[in-house]
Parts: sequence; structure tokens; C-alpha cells
Amino acid sequence: MANISAQMVKDLRQETGAGVLDCKQALELHGGDFAKAAAWLREKGMAAAAKRSEREAREGIIGSYIHAGSKVAALVELNCETDFVARTPDFQELAHDLAMQVVAARPLYLSPETVPAEAVEERKALFQAEIDQAGKTGQVAERIMEGKLNKWYDENCLLLQPFIKNPDLTVGELVKQRSSTFGENLIVRRFARLEVGES
Repeated sequence: MANISAQMVKDLRQETGAGVLDCKQALELHGGDFAKAAAWLREKGMAAAAKRSEREAREGIIGSYIHAGSKVAALVELNCETDFVARTPDFQELAHDLAMQVVAARPLYLSPETVPAEAVEERKALFQAEIDQAGKTGQVAERIMEGKLNKWYDENCLLLQPFIKNPDLTVGELVKQRSSTFGENLIVRRFARLEVGES
């Protein structure tokens, strides 16, 4: 059995946001292997987050970020289950970080499910013209279309974008991870981005 130090537990807790006892258990189960313990905790957290996702999230706050120079700003509505969680500094920091993400990454939509059908059809028509020009047909053309569409979703949907403070996580993964930390269902409800001179 590996010797699990308090520093190892602290580092894992910082990385995953899981509780001290969960971090210790994960490290013991995986013989002190940090990467395996972190993966196990994320998996465990995701399972818990999936159960929580059925619970109603009607409390929360509107996070804001105004970029230096006051030319660009964003608002993000982040919901949770209780007012207690909404008032915590960590929750408020998450809402602020999400607003900063909206300013920096310029998403157009929240998730693929929120993209209007006409926007998808318009994008598909553009991609189809590129595929036709390249002379691709059949299954190859279908795979190219799927890849281009998925890439477009990744770039333009907030929950699929890499999080600017930790590009190893998407915004959606970050929210699920923080849901596990808070022990409540978290939902990014909506966002708005304003830029001077932009309609």
C-alpha cells in the first residue's frame, strides 16, 4: 500500500475539487497514482452530477465581466439549487469566469441544442459547397461534413469551448466538475455579449 501524504491529498483536492476523504480514498485505491485517482474522482463526480442534473436549479446569480477600456462586456446567468450556494465566493467567481469566457471566446450559442435550425442549415450549405469543390462524395463527404459541423459547434457553443483558464476542460466539463464540488445541480441558463459599435 502506497504512503499517502497530506500534500498528495491537498494537491488532488485542488485539482479535482473533491472532498478530502474522497481524495484520500481515490489515492489509496490507485496506489498513490495521481492521474488515475483524479480520473476516478472525475468519473465519480460526473456520475453524481448526472443524478443532480434532474434536480431543479432556480436560484443563482448573474455574473458580469467588463473588459479593460469598457468596450466589451458580458452577462451570464448561472443557476444553482439554493441561495446559500449562490452567495458563496466560489460560485460568484465561477459566474465571473464564465462571463470572462464569453467576452474572450465570443460564443454565439449556449449549446448545439440551442442553435436555430436555420443557422445549422446555412452552415451545412457552406460546408457542402466546400466539400463539393474538393470533389468528395459518399461516406467520405458525410464524415467531412460531420467533422466540420462538430468543429463549428466546438468553436461557437459556450459549453463546448475550451475554458480559457484551463483549456484541458470544456466549459461544460468545468460546470459539471463544479457541480460536484458544490453538491448541487448547476446550469448556465443564458448569456449576452456586448461590444461597442457591434449590432
